Amino acid sequence: MRVHHLNCGTDCPVGGALFDGRSLGPLGRLVCHCLLIEHDSGLILVDTGYGLRDVAHPHRRPHPRITRAMRAMLNIRLREAETAVRQIQALGFKAADVRHILLTHLDFDHAGGLEDFPGAAIHVMADEFAAATGPRRGFVPRNRYRPSQYDEVRDWRRYAGPSGEPWFGFEAVRALEGLPPEILMVPLPGHTWGHAGIAVDRGPEGWLLHAGDAYFYRHEVRRRDRKCTPGLRAYQNMMEVHRERRLANQARLRALSVERAADVKLVCAHDAVELEACAAGRPL
Repeated sequence: MRVHHLNCGTDCPVGGALFDGRSLGPLGRLVCHCLLIEHDSGLILVDTGYGLRDVAHPHRRPHPRITRAMRAMLNIRLREAETAVRQIQALGFKAADVRHILLTHLDFDHAGGLEDFPGAAIHVMADEFAAATGPRRGFVPRNRYRPSQYDEVRDWRRYAGPSGEPWFGFEAVRALEGLPPEILMVPLPGHTWGHAGIAVDRGPEGWLLHAGDAYFYRHEVRRRDRKCTPGLRAYQNMMEVHRERRLANQARLRALSVERAADVKLVCAHDAVELEACAAGRPL
């Protein structure tokens, strides 16, 4: 099993280091960190970032794929070369080679490329599917979930709750339909109702957990004390659906990253430093 770390979208919010903790200019840099897993059964994608249709028609009327509010707030840079499908093609594969897509959640910056892979089965927690496809009342639900990004998806695989043995003390969804046992979902609600991490057993290299948006900044984990930039702290607070669950799950991840550092490597969806380290094979 080989894991590729892809950046499938770039946001450059005004505020620089107040968001990413390192930029010297007025703009920060956040990424959409996705995983491409090469397996004997085909390619497996974890999240999709922005897709081709987001790049070509972000404001398609009457149902824009990304709202003007989110484009302005995050200063999104939509680039065709960064889409998952174009990066997969650059690696010598075809879109049809992607057999499965696992979603941490259905926010617009995680699900924009779903329709670029019409033959893939889409795996998601049932609570997340219900939140994204049901009534979307209020500023955050209307802006985070964009049904036009996934209204053509037909092969949904929804999971109602944990199954099988726990994973390092976390509830887990095992025996995912059509997927190898080395891959499982770890429910981490709080950012959204059906948010989940995706855990991948890489054999001698240990486990890799893509924690999605359970945390946003590299120093929120791998240390006993939480440290987060003001911009990302505010964004997490704005987007959360349940603060106590979000913070509790984040605290559990922080403890896992410290106490089981030799066994589990954690990454989130938007920290550019984490992505760069993973892509270069450097320790976090």
